[in-house]
Amino acid sequence: MSKPDQGSVDCKVNQGVAWVGFNRPASRNAMTWSMYDALERICEEIDGKAEVSAAVFYGYGGEAFVAGTDIKQFADFNHGDQGIAYERRIDSVVYSLETMRTPTIAMLEGFCVGGGAAIALACDFRYCTPSLKFGVPIAKTLGNCLSVTNVSRLMDIVGIPRTKEILMAAKLIEAPEAVSCGLVSEVFEADTIKDEVDQKAQAFSQRAPLTVLAAKEVINRVLAHRRTAADVSDDWVRTCYASADFKAAVNKFVTKIPFEWTGK
Repeated sequence: MSKPDQGSVDCKVNQGVAWVGFNRPASRNAMTWSMYDALERICEEIDGKAEVSAAVFYGYGGEAFVAGTDIKQFADFNHGDQGIAYERRIDSVVYSLETMRTPTIAMLEGFCVGGGAAIALACDFRYCTPSLKFGVPIAKTLGNCLSVTNVSRLMDIVGIPRTKEILMAAKLIEAPEAVSCGLVSEVFEADTIKDEVDQKAQAFSQRAPLTVLAAKEVINRVLAHRRTAADVSDDWVRTCYASADFKAAVNKFVTKIPFEWTGK
């Protein structure tokens, strides 16, 4: 069992639906390395199981789906190659979710940012409450850089102009805009969203399994064909993670010492 401060990713199957919960509510479910490992393992364990018709991913506590990766874990990053290794690891975990044969649903409440945004974007469907705040505000917080794979996934769903707003202007998308741009399919109140999502998840048990799988596989093949090689962004990932700005931003999170961006 994970240490309490490391959080956990829990999985329970109820009436054919796998409920996968990010359980670290005191930290808005910010992901630790062990939580990423657990997410990948759970995706592999439930993928394609006949008794699981759909999987729902959600955050504990109601305040956040996942509020990114725990920034304290970047405190020992000393060179850009660590940033590349980190982005590759996130790509691998998210890919294991994106390519699951089982239909996947992200149930979003509150903050869905950074790594949480990547996880949500990898799901087939997204539903949210009015409290949604979706984005990747690293231009305000960390000064790092996403992998080209994660940028591509964001562009595929919200388009180029909104991707620029999210990444360059650090804009957080709220529920009404999320629906209008196709990021989420529907908005439900906090006291009804679980039942609504459960109904949608259970409905897959009444759909033709081969048709559902074929549709998902073919769509993923199209997306894979459109995406560029993973190393295309390595130069900028290395530059940002090796920067003085990134080190100062991480230090501010840990020590609360203020700083100003320098572009170095």
